[in-house]
Amino acid sequence: MNPLPMIVATIRRHIWTYLLFVMVVAIATGIGVAITSQEAALRKGSARAADKFDLIIAAPGSQTDVVLEAIYLRPGTVPLLDPVMTAQALNDTRAKIASPLGFGDSIKGSPILGTTPDFATYLSGGWAQGRVFRTETEAVIGSAVRLKLGETFRPSHGMSHNAHDVDDDDHDEEQHTIDLQVVGQMNPTGTPWDNAVIVPIELVWRIHGLPTGHAADSQQIGRPFDPARVPGVPAIVMHPESINAAYGLRNVYRTSTSMAFFPAEVLVKLYDIMGDIRTIMNWLAIATQGLVVLSMLAGVVAILSLHRRQFAVLRALGAPKAYIFLCVWGQVVFIAILGAVLGLLLGSGIAILVSMVFTHSTGISLPAVIGADEYWLVAGMILFGLIAATLPAFLAYRYPVIESLRAG
Repeated sequence: MNPLPMIVATIRRHIWTYLLFVMVVAIATGIGVAITSQEAALRKGSARAADKFDLIIAAPGSQTDVVLEAIYLRPGTVPLLDPVMTAQALNDTRAKIASPLGFGDSIKGSPILGTTPDFATYLSGGWAQGRVFRTETEAVIGSAVRLKLGETFRPSHGMSHNAHDVDDDDHDEEQHTIDLQVVGQMNPTGTPWDNAVIVPIELVWRIHGLPTGHAADSQQIGRPFDPARVPGVPAIVMHPESINAAYGLRNVYRTSTSMAFFPAEVLVKLYDIMGDIRTIMNWLAIATQGLVVLSMLAGVVAILSLHRRQFAVLRALGAPKAYIFLCVWGQVVFIAILGAVLGLLLGSGIAILVSMVFTHSTGISLPAVIGADEYWLVAGMILFGLIAATLPAFLAYRYPVIESLRAG
């Protein structure tokens, strides 16, 4: 006997109840899928943002604070590196690139960062438009900055990290009395630097009343710097010649007045914390899915109790127990499979939406991709449903025929 017509007829009769069960399962599964995919996306996105920051040198303090400010452009209170150590690091020939980072100003909500031409070129990997700056009055912009090639602007005091919440005019902000021109636009990097305006570090030092690292009348940009004219900086980014050189430089600049570290070291610690949080969230998601399935089974059992007489009649007419078992089991399996599949789609949508919001807020591009972990989660949900479905199916054919006929 084919149990499928019986399954379809029962579901049609209680279609809204079954759809409610399906949606509950879908929501529980979708939450689990969204959690696991976003955690993986955050790891990939944050690691990619730090790819070009091989080695960072800064004043002794919190490495996490330095990473958040230098790489993710989150305003902080990082102490300045000692000028003597700054000059030594900037002129160190063992690094292909040794670039200072200077903060403090903004334009239309985009932070203005001072650095060197070689680091700006290295970070961009080429130019979408124009070229790198060559004088103190030139600037390059990230791919998401609301300025255009050839446009002139005046930097405003104060850092900002959200260009979307700032009006187009900066009349209420105190501006520096210097006009800068946009001469280049970076390629998209998928990092907060896409929303940055990059200028020569010499300009940042000059407009804040500091020595520029060169002679007073010099127009030079970048290395070499005059050790007697270099102020302290929040951080220095180094791109060493090789891995061995990177470890050598890290050892050299681990002193009483400076610290040197690989950003990956900091990210690993953060990932450990994220991993613990993910484990807790996964267990909560699994517990939620389990409770949902058990609640669904309770509802299905309640519905099936209304059909006890129908099953009793079928058994009295000679229907085998396996047929009754499959009729009930198939209904629960329908809920589990359809709910899990819809949950995968729902979770994917939630993950994409969260990634868009996060990217809009932080500038870090999150690759919201459904991978093996998410598919295993959905498969586990379906497997749990298949196993749990045996309970109401077993109870259905265990009802005594005579009592079921009287109950009807």
